[in-house]
This record gives sequence, structure tokens and C-alpha cells, in this order.
Amino acid sequence: MPRVYICICNAVTDDHIYEVAASCADLAELTMRTGCGSNCGSCLNAAAELLVKARAACVMPQSALLNLGTMSNR
Repeated sequence: MPRVYICICNAVTDDHIYEVAASCADLAELTMRTGCGSNCGSCLNAAAELLVKARAACVMPQSALLNLGTMSNR
């Protein structure tokens, strides 16, 4: 998949946001850790949307958690 720049000013890609999203509490922390949005700010909406998507992808579905519990009982 081609690299997609979310923040041109600081060369922050969608892959970079996905890498750090799980450990970022909010958009301000994402900005602090990546520089995304710290210059002109035109990327902040796209960065916020990607942060939400990336964090949602990190959440394990409840059914998967239940399956893990039954596997450990064996």
C-alpha cells in the first residue's frame, strides 16, 4: 500500500499514526509525539479521524476475549 502523508509539514504518514495511536490518549498527545498538526494545522481533522480509526482497530472484540478465556481453561 502506498505511503500516505497526513501531515506534509512534518512528513507524518498514516503508518506512523497507526504505530503510535494505541499509546496516545488524544490528539494533543499525537501532535506532541509525531509533530502532526504542530505547524500549519491543516492536517488536524484528518489526523483526528485516523487516530479514532487506528485506536478502534486496536480494540479486541468481546467475542475474541471470551474465546481467549475458554482457551486458557484447557
